[in-house]
Amino acid sequence: MSRISEAFNRGHKVFIPFVTCGDPDLDTTRAIVKEMAANGADIIELGIPFSDPTAEGPVIQEANIRALSNNITTDDVMNMVAELRKDVDVALVFMTYANVVFSYGIERFVSRCADIGIDGIILPDVPFEEKREFDDICQKYQVDFISMIAPTSEDRIDMIAKEARGFIYVVSSLGVTGERSKLSGNIASLVDRVRTNTDVPCAVGFGISTPEQAAEMARISDGAIVGSAIVRMIAKYGKDAPVEVGKYVKSMKEAY
Repeated sequence: MSRISEAFNRGHKVFIPFVTCGDPDLDTTRAIVKEMAANGADIIELGIPFSDPTAEGPVIQEANIRALSNNITTDDVMNMVAELRKDVDVALVFMTYANVVFSYGIERFVSRCADIGIDGIILPDVPFEEKREFDDICQKYQVDFISMIAPTSEDRIDMIAKEARGFIYVVSSLGVTGERSKLSGNIASLVDRVRTNTDVPCAVGFGISTPEQAAEMARISDGAIVGSAIVRMIAKYGKDAPVEVGKYVKSMKEAY
């Protein structure tokens, strides 16, 4: 059983925090990931910096800029993960963009992911119709190519769900990532429709920032994903962020 499957089969709802690697530096990222794992994170999303992160709101865009200004490369992030795997057992998933993978070489990227212990890949700018060239190689190396389903997916929801692996990232609202005071009201029906087509678990992301929101999303799905609220915290605390992020992750998990 993969680490992702194990995370969803422990009898509780999962919590999936996100961090942009290299913001403010890779040593801090490494410490943040360890704190996330120690405080209950079930799966951790690692953002590989990219110059044009189209799915991201201003908070994560700025984190990408800060990381890239440190000259963080994909290889730097890969090497950091290889080091992390000596201490961290939780499932790790890369979230990045198609250009990052193309420029690295798809097979080279995915095979390196398998070597260093990355369990899945999320590419928000790859539509369902164009996923095959990534997904086939991911299957070859037993790395889950994680599908995203949004309120706008409409007629494609059934197709996406039937071919999903690892878990399905359910986008809670229209637009880009970022904290929101109110989440979309139709997430439950979206999750219900996904579940009529697959047993692959669903986790809800985009806009979740408070323990109450996380608990609400966990009630109607298999878990919650939080990015911008954590990245904002890292921007505020810098190298002192690991302890603060650890406390935040603990509070979100306890809300379940």
